[in-house]
Amino acid sequence: HNIDVRTRSAVAKIDAERHEVTLVNKSVLRFDRALVATGAMVRRLNIDGAALKGIHYLRTPMNARNVLLEAAYAKEIVLVGGSFIAVEVAASLTNRGHHCTMIMQEGHCMERTFGPTVAAHVERLLRSHGIDMINEASVSSFEGTDRVEHVMTDSGQKVPADLVVVGAGAVPDVKLARNSGLELGPSGGVLCDSQLRTSLAGVFAAGDMCEYASVIHGRPLRVEHEEHAIAQGITAARNMLGAGIEHTEVPYFWTDIADWTTLEYVGPAQSWDEELITGSVDDSDFTVWYFDRDRLAAALTSGRPQDLEFARSLIDTRTDSPRDLKSVIASRT
Repeated sequence: HNIDVRTRSAVAKIDAERHEVTLVNKSVLRFDRALVATGAMVRRLNIDGAALKGIHYLRTPMNARNVLLEAAYAKEIVLVGGSFIAVEVAASLTNRGHHCTMIMQEGHCMERTFGPTVAAHVERLLRSHGIDMINEASVSSFEGTDRVEHVMTDSGQKVPADLVVVGAGAVPDVKLARNSGLELGPSGGVLCDSQLRTSLAGVFAAGDMCEYASVIHGRPLRVEHEEHAIAQGITAARNMLGAGIEHTEVPYFWTDIADWTTLEYVGPAQSWDEELITGSVDDSDFTVWYFDRDRLAAALTSGRPQDLEFARSLIDTRTDSPRDLKSVIASRT
C-alpha cells in the first residue's frame, strides 16, 4: 500500500513549525500531518533487590515467554499488584499447576477500578482456586543472593518466591512529547482536544498516552486498553485526512481470568455513589450498574453481554435516558 516502514528508527523530536521529524540518527522526514502513538511503559519498582534475577515485568510477547520458561522450574510464584496484570497472570499460572501468592496495596483485588462488589467476587474466585493473597501491603524489598528468594512487605512479612511478576501499573511514554513541546494533561498523557489534536498544529495523538477531551464524559480521559487505542487510531486517521470529527467512542474493556470467567466493562466511571446489581453474583451471571448522581457512569458484566450495548447507549450523553432508569435496569433479567 506504498507505506514506508522505518524499523529501529527512534524519533528524537517533532518540529511542527518546520513540519519535520528528526530521528536519533539525525536524518529528517517531512510531514503534513503526524501521529504520536508511543503508548505506555511499565511502572518499575525502585527498591532494594529489584535487579535480582527472576523478577519480571509483563509488556511484550517476549516477556510472557520468559515468564513461562522460568515458571516451569518455580515452586513459589509471587504477583505484585492487585489489578489486571497480577490477576490474569496469577490465574493463568495457577491453571498450569503453579502455586501463586498475590501481594497488593488494595484491600481487595480490582477494587480501585470496579468497586467492592466485583472485587469481592474476583477475590473469592481466585482464592477458590488456591491463590493466596496478602492485602493492604506494599513490597519493601526483594531478597536473594543472585536470584530472588523472598519478597519482603512493609509489615515485615517474608514471602518465599523464586519467580516474581510485577504488575504495578503503567506510565504514559511522553519522552518524545516533552522533547517536542507537546502539552501534557493532568494524568501525565499528551493533552488533546476532542478530535485528538495535540497542542502542536498538524500533530495528533492516539493510544495509551493520549489524554483527550471526552465529549461523552465531560472531562479529560486517558484509557490504557487496546480496544480504545484501535478506536482512537481510526478517529485520528480520519481527522488527519480532514474529517473534523470528535472521538465519541464509549471505552470498552475486558479481562479474561484464565478460563474461569470473563468480565466486560463500559465506562469508565471516575466516581460513583451507587451500585445496582442485576442477576446473580454467586452464579457469575450478573451486571453491576455504576451510578453517579442518578446518571449511569459505567457497567460491568459477567455472562450478560446483552447488557453492554444497553449500557453503552445510556452512557453516551447524546442519548436520552428513561426517567425511571433504575427501575428499567432493575427489571432486566
